[in-house]
Amino acid sequence: MPRNSKLDATDRKILRALQRNGRMTNLDLAEEVNLSPSPCLRRVRQLEESGAIHGYSVDVDAQIYGLPVTVMVRISLERHTEDAVRRFEAQMKEIPEILECFVMSGLSDYLLRVVVSDLQDYERFVRERLHPIGGIGSIDTSFVYGVVKRTHVFPEIAG
Repeated sequence: MPRNSKLDATDRKILRALQRNGRMTNLDLAEEVNLSPSPCLRRVRQLEESGAIHGYSVDVDAQIYGLPVTVMVRISLERHTEDAVRRFEAQMKEIPEILECFVMSGLSDYLLRVVVSDLQDYERFVRERLHPIGGIGSIDTSFVYGVVKRTHVFPEIAG
């Protein structure tokens, strides 16, 4: 399956099932998506090879892990030259506290999802991780104090 090919309804059922439970057996998966085990396994391998499945991971409780503070950080760059953007984005990939970095439209250039242990740890993060990067015009911080919904399962698509 080429990377740019469309997924059919069965592929999407497989992906949603694995998003809900990446540890399910092929037998359970085949039963859930109404396939026999061999064709189901073949489809999963094709989804992996095509890049539709990037990998498998464990959803860990950040509080129990010791990083209970989630921070949304909006960053605007001073300049938007190709070199400045490339340097900034390379640095974002190297900072472990940054779980996600999105390129944005609107008032900010980037939105980061950062996890830290407490407010002092966030201050250290800004002073020791972000400030040394240079080229940052502004940093706007919002602290997450509750979660209404969190899922990794995509919605169903009609057709």
